[in-house]
Amino acid sequence: MKISYNWLKQFIKLDWEAEKAGELLTDLGLEVEGIETYQSVKGGLEGVIVGQVISCVQHSNADKLKVTRVDLGNGEPVQIVCGAPNVAEGQKVPVATIGTKLYDENGEEWKIKKGKIRGEESHGMICAEDELGLGKSHDGIMILDKDIAVGTPAADIFDIENDHVFEIGLTPNRADAMSHWGTARDLKAGLQQKDLSLELITPSVSNFKVDNRLHKFDIDVKNPELAPRYCGVTISGLKVTESPSWLQHRLKAIGIAPKNNVVDVTNYVLHELGQPLHAFDAHYIEGNKIEVKTLKAGTKFITLDEVERELHEEDLMICDAKKPLCIAGVFGGINSGVTENTTSVFLESAYFNPVSVRKTAKRHGLNTDASFRFERGIDPNATEYALKRAALLIQELAGGDITSDIIDLYPKKTEDFQVFLSFANTAKLIGEELPQETIKSILSSLEIKVNNITESGLGLTIPAYRNDVQREADVIEEILRVYGYNNIQFTQKLNASISNIDKFSDHNIQNTISNQLVGQGFNEMLANSLTAPDYISLSEQLKEENNVEMLNPLSNDLAVMRQSLLFSGLEAVSYNINRKRSDLSFFEFGKTYHNYESGRIENKHLSLLITGNKTKESWKVTQANSDFFYLKGVVGTILGRLGIKISKTSPIKNDLFAEGVSYSLGKSKLVEFGIVRKSVLKHFSISQEVLYADFNWDNILEFARRTKIKFTDIPKFPEVRRDFALLLDNTVTFEEIHTIAKQTEKQLLKDINLFDVYEGKNLPEGKKSYAVSFTLQDDHKTLTDKQIDKIMNKLQYNFENKLGAELR
Repeated sequence: MKISYNWLKQFIKLDWEAEKAGELLTDLGLEVEGIETYQSVKGGLEGVIVGQVISCVQHSNADKLKVTRVDLGNGEPVQIVCGAPNVAEGQKVPVATIGTKLYDENGEEWKIKKGKIRGEESHGMICAEDELGLGKSHDGIMILDKDIAVGTPAADIFDIENDHVFEIGLTPNRADAMSHWGTARDLKAGLQQKDLSLELITPSVSNFKVDNRLHKFDIDVKNPELAPRYCGVTISGLKVTESPSWLQHRLKAIGIAPKNNVVDVTNYVLHELGQPLHAFDAHYIEGNKIEVKTLKAGTKFITLDEVERELHEEDLMICDAKKPLCIAGVFGGINSGVTENTTSVFLESAYFNPVSVRKTAKRHGLNTDASFRFERGIDPNATEYALKRAALLIQELAGGDITSDIIDLYPKKTEDFQVFLSFANTAKLIGEELPQETIKSILSSLEIKVNNITESGLGLTIPAYRNDVQREADVIEEILRVYGYNNIQFTQKLNASISNIDKFSDHNIQNTISNQLVGQGFNEMLANSLTAPDYISLSEQLKEENNVEMLNPLSNDLAVMRQSLLFSGLEAVSYNINRKRSDLSFFEFGKTYHNYESGRIENKHLSLLITGNKTKESWKVTQANSDFFYLKGVVGTILGRLGIKISKTSPIKNDLFAEGVSYSLGKSKLVEFGIVRKSVLKHFSISQEVLYADFNWDNILEFARRTKIKFTDIPKFPEVRRDFALLLDNTVTFEEIHTIAKQTEKQLLKDINLFDVYEGKNLPEGKKSYAVSFTLQDDHKTLTDKQIDKIMNKLQYNFENKLGAELR
């Protein structure tokens, strides 16, 4: 937001340097991000002085040039070659001296230098008005009043506006400061804390009067919840012309191009008081009627930028008896604006529902000065005042009469907020006990009314335009920012208490697993909890009726809360692959959101996404793609780190996984992992294999807390390994071998490992070969060959009898 310092000083007579005022505004929470210099004439005519042409003769080598001698008031006339047809002896003219910087119509700088033109020296330039930036004429040089003294700086005789413009990074909650008036209110409160009590000067509207009632419009607000207040008045017999220079300077300083005196007044009042207005050409309003209503979906409407837009059924429109004229609070229609032929206007000032305006502006991709203010919430009680202010300015600049009463439809007045402020809470939040008189003084400077005073606090009335101050904490924040954050004293003593943190808290366990995954080469990602609703179509497991929908989505791609972490993860995978990063390992802790008949539920998850090669390309390592068994190993290390032992493994096949496995403990599912289906990957334009694991983190936490860690000494006695090469039916799984082995020897059998699988020629049909290792160890003594042989014979016997195995 741009704020003109000259304009600001119309509200509050402050003689500070702009930098000092900017510092105070920043301290008040209106952060000044930069201060720019504005000059109505670029360069400020520095180096341009008034000269008198002493002599003017024809150039000897050019028919269209003249050689002049010009008195600049310093006693040393200079020779200047001039090509203007109207230059003559005795004239007072503006002269750009050597070294002066002038600017062309594109703002490009050029410097006046000593030179020779067709053999004659020239020491400066006699200027036309377009060369100085004072107009557009280039018919000849400017002829000045003969009474002006020679040597007078040109900046002293022309209307040059020099200003400083603050670029304020306005936070969305400070709707009250979206104008010069609002900024001046804050500045006044800040100055008062520096013992500078300056009056806040507000524009007077006491001269407003109705001249006649010959041009009245009927107003019908059909959607009062979308337009809580709507005011209007007609002005007839006006003349649309160029605005005076003072108004043009004000608008140009803040980056607005002047159009005409009527439109410029509406823009001026918008930035002066923060109230958007719209002037309709009354000639195009049919039926002498204004209707504020919504239209059916699909209605076509052409806006001022000549773009045809398709209206939504919730878009609030300003219409006449037959057609729409304007998108309320956002943008006008192409045929309703003020032109040079306009002689009467209907002037609108309204308060529109902020949510409605924001949705409409977002739907149509429009961002205007009016929508910017309506979206954040303007002052509903300043609507009529701003209308009168604009009407008086239009009369002053364009003439005309007020030809109707002000129609003000305000069925339900917006009430001020009532808040009780506790002195104890104020001291607690600020960290310092401020004097009660200081608190009351600050509140008064912010136009917050103190209704009653008790020993414990104050009963307050907050004005309606401060829609961000509705709680006690908000009031305390207001007191603190005006008092000054830098004025709060720090104590020399720091008190702290040691809290008892559960080692099994979510935060601690999450950090443990995060550190482990980072050590394994993973990168943590954090995706938006908002996602696109069409992702539901990628899986039959996700139901549209279970979506948690946003009431006011930022875009259609962020309209619902996610029901799965997979799709936002695949977005990240696709993003990286498209940027030549195809070897990826991601993990994310996040929540899913579900809307069931029983209520809304949030579930926490840990997701893993792996794709591409396991290791970076290197001469020392053979490249190998990440596969299902690599993911299984990572899943196993996570569960192992938390001491969780699974009790059930089951295969899963659904529309998300091409193949996968589910681990459970009891009836609780811990994790599902596997290879993502190609049909899902295709939606994200991913052509390489992606592995995905989804941990139910709530269940993981529950079982991690139950786990009792036992510490044992490192065995002193050696372990022994024996191998079997078993010929088995193809239907036999390693899990069956593992179970039988554990049942056969529970004490001394420490580990069972499948290290080779063979299927192919030289084996009977329907058979496969498993090479299995068995590790044996006694914690108290060295095993003997007799003990080892006895255990291995038992294992062989059970494998042969229960699985039909044969030793190869």
